[in-house]
Amino acid sequence: MKDKRLYHSVADQIRNLIEDGEFPPRSRLPGERDLAERFKVSRVTIREAEIALQALGFVSIKTGSGVYVLDPTEEQSGGMPKISAFELTEARLMFESEAAALAAREISDECLERLGELVETLSSSDSRDDGTAQQADREFHLTIAAASGNAAVRYIVETLWKIRTELPEIREVHAAICKIEDAARLHSEHADVLKALQNRDPAAARQAMQEHFRSLLESMIDVTEEQALSELRKQSTKSRQRYLNNVRHSSTA
Repeated sequence: MKDKRLYHSVADQIRNLIEDGEFPPRSRLPGERDLAERFKVSRVTIREAEIALQALGFVSIKTGSGVYVLDPTEEQSGGMPKISAFELTEARLMFESEAAALAAREISDECLERLGELVETLSSSDSRDDGTAQQADREFHLTIAAASGNAAVRYIVETLWKIRTELPEIREVHAAICKIEDAARLHSEHADVLKALQNRDPAAARQAMQEHFRSLLESMIDVTEEQALSELRKQSTKSRQRYLNNVRHSSTA
């Protein structure tokens, strides 16, 4: 509880500095070492505070580049960051894979039993028709995040799922994926994660979760490509009707 209060406190202080203009929009925050010295905390606490600020839409963490302050005018309604389904899934891959690795060390038998029930729900074709599978999928991932024993990780995963369910553009992409998703494959991917957790194997749990999200990204690419082609066909049809019809009318005039 003490660690949770600490990173929340640091996040609040950085947020105040952003709002007061010391760290203006699009500027790069000082490095972890400098912030750790400034706030007299560890670099891990700074990292957790920055992750929390990213989830709240105040900063963007760019691997290999730094942490940048977001422009409030570029945010979505409700304080959510303006992000794509791909960016969200990439973030989920990183955080939920580590959550699975942590959970492999901490998870209880009760949680494992519940995860087993959820995996079975995912294998049912009927559950996909009434939305039960989507609910089971969400509970599966959030249960693992809670089992990680890390309050910061749990908070981030819950926030990422909130974005997943509340941003219309991202909901639409996932709805399209659900229509083409292979129930057997989905069941197998979740079963692999569960097996690694049952074996208390952090590395295997991390890898199984990464493979699950890589598969999701592949499905996402397929869906967005098809949507782009469909839109292109519509535009082509409109152009054909407009320009070729004009040519025909001109030739008969």
